Amino acid sequence: MWRALLNAWKVKELRNRLLFTALIIVLVRFASSIPCPGVNPAALENFIDDVTSGSRTGGGVMAMIDLFSGGAMTHFALGALGIMPYITASIIMQLLVPVIPALEKLQREGESGRGKITQYTRYLTLVVCAFQGVMVAMAMINPQRIGLNPPPEPLFVGSPALFIIVNVLVLTCTTMVFTWLGEQITERGIGNGVSLIITIGIVSRMPHAVIELVDMAIKGVTPSSTPFRPVQLLLLLAVFFVVTAATILLSQGYRRVPIQMVRKGSAGRMTDGSTYMPLKVNFANVMPIIFAGALMMFPSMIFSALANRPDASSVWQALALAFQHDTATYAVVYGALIILFSFFWVANQFNPLQIADNLKKEGAYIPGISPGQPTADFLDAAMTRVTAGGAVFLLVLALFPMFLYNTFGIPFMVAQFFGGTSLLIMVGVVLDTMSQLESHLTMRHYEGFLKSGRLRSRAN
Repeated sequence: MWRALLNAWKVKELRNRLLFTALIIVLVRFASSIPCPGVNPAALENFIDDVTSGSRTGGGVMAMIDLFSGGAMTHFALGALGIMPYITASIIMQLLVPVIPALEKLQREGESGRGKITQYTRYLTLVVCAFQGVMVAMAMINPQRIGLNPPPEPLFVGSPALFIIVNVLVLTCTTMVFTWLGEQITERGIGNGVSLIITIGIVSRMPHAVIELVDMAIKGVTPSSTPFRPVQLLLLLAVFFVVTAATILLSQGYRRVPIQMVRKGSAGRMTDGSTYMPLKVNFANVMPIIFAGALMMFPSMIFSALANRPDASSVWQALALAFQHDTATYAVVYGALIILFSFFWVANQFNPLQIADNLKKEGAYIPGISPGQPTADFLDAAMTRVTAGGAVFLLVLALFPMFLYNTFGIPFMVAQFFGGTSLLIMVGVVLDTMSQLESHLTMRHYEGFLKSGRLRSRAN
């Protein structure tokens, strides 16, 4: 690995790409530490400390938001929204393309059509930024809206209306700049820029999680007053490596479907060839967890806001308690949504009939399966079975941090690195970046990260 990095540094183009990527990452992290206008930093820091060390539910929600903003939410910094509005808009557009004929037609037009869809995604990002910016700014003014206790002193200074307007503009502009910087990394750097910005934000919270783990081992107790011994720290490290290895297997695992090809050779002779079609176990990647997590934030906030009203009925209070982050109801609904979205994503993105038609046109077939509709039925059944196994694996991985959080009192910020969205994103982005760097090295006849010159998961 170190030799491969040294080889990359020797190549001028790769060195420039790596330096450019590092510069953009530094700029993004810098913007994530500058507070927004009108924020009371001292009051906000004390309030966040009280929330994360007090109520387990509030701490879980706040820690999750803070994790994906790379710590920007703690300071209500310029990058508090991060690049997630663009991700949300991209997901919405991907789901709308198969549903809206006009968008589907644009996608079939090639590069020009995809360019228009990208432009629509940017417009939708502005709408998502405005909506999320208003919600975040209003939560700063009145934390009771999201079910948190009122702060001892105001978290902002000045007029509430002016505070909302100014900060919505600031947060929206920062997100759009982050989006542009991510596109620049993709074009002139290494890796997928948008994914790298998210990953760096998550990784930036890892030192804080490690310090918190060591502090718990020294004190012998977790923030929720659960006993914690040094041997448990060693066990958690072992669990971390096992879960990471399982996440890599989930991200890179696939089922090989054999493909036989018949082609015309020289002098009109028919030649046979064989290959395979990979059906990914985790075809939807991290999308089901993102969808499910985003949806599950709304019931908690809505029911908590209704339960905190002076004339609130016991029904709203019961629902607010049932959908807290550490309850069995939350886990069951969250798990069901992950399974549902896993199949929903595959149904929208995997078209067995089109694949069967393409195979037939190219003179390829699956041994023992007739071309056409039988091939489509076979691929549909195979993908359904593969998706079922991957969805269950994804469900276990998503709920494991919640298990550590509820059973052993591990802080939510620490537990998130043992599964869930954060670990899947980190593993996927690291593997993709290594693959791109590997391709650049092998094109220039340098040894890559593996002696074979390819990542194992991409070896044919």
